[in-house]
Amino acid sequence: MKKWVGIVLLVLLLAACDGASSISKQEEESNEEKKTEQSEKNKENENTKKEEEQKDNKTTEPASTTPEQPQYQLTGNWSFEPFGDANPKVALITIDDAPDNHGVEMAKTLKDLDAPAIFFVNGHFIDTPEGAEELKKIHEMGFPIGNHTYSHSSLPDLSQEEQKEEIIGLNDRIEEIIGERPKFFRAPFGQNTEYSKQLAVEENMLLMNWTYGYDWNQEYMDATKLADIMVNTDLLGNGANLLMHDREWTAKALPDIVQGLKDKGYELLDPALIKTP
Repeated sequence: MKKWVGIVLLVLLLAACDGASSISKQEEESNEEKKTEQSEKNKENENTKKEEEQKDNKTTEPASTTPEQPQYQLTGNWSFEPFGDANPKVALITIDDAPDNHGVEMAKTLKDLDAPAIFFVNGHFIDTPEGAEELKKIHEMGFPIGNHTYSHSSLPDLSQEEQKEEIIGLNDRIEEIIGERPKFFRAPFGQNTEYSKQLAVEENMLLMNWTYGYDWNQEYMDATKLADIMVNTDLLGNGANLLMHDREWTAKALPDIVQGLKDKGYELLDPALIKTP
């Protein structure tokens, strides 16, 4: 009897061991399946992450830096005419004697109004760290920097060596600050010499005067009067080259001048579209 009881117990023990082994095997298989599933999920997550990173990289790639093709050229009367079918009804804004006390403020105003312009710089305004920083700010806002000589002296009264320092010296200083040499040159008082014209050619700068301007006239040192004459003068026409200065009353008049030109149907000329040497 005891023998049979022992055999039964042995059979039951073997069965239990088999069951435990089977359960353990099932658990191992289940764990393996879970590991495989988790591995596949990790791979999917990694692939998804890579795809998102690639997508982000594509969307953050900088826009093309290919320069605009010239669409306008300077005429003999200092205005601009279009090539081909470009809009003839344009006006160019220029700011001289920058950056004095209001240059950065005027640049911010023009940028907010989506109004392109050229800032013609004098060297004595950028000889200090503060002036150099102001020039950088204007340039970083997207405005091209023009050469208006170092000290705003009358060029016909200077020797050739002095004229060279006024023009080339300023180009060197501007390049030192913003990393670019000017593409535009305007002589103080519009007084050029044969030598200043030669230097402009050698420096690949477009020599430029203006069509009209009023803000140096005592009568128009008032924002309201200045805005009115700049927009309503009979001299305003297609391709007009508008001269203004870094002055308090001009800074205040800028929003009305820009809006007045737009209300009359004028497109503000982007200097990047002007043909330069």
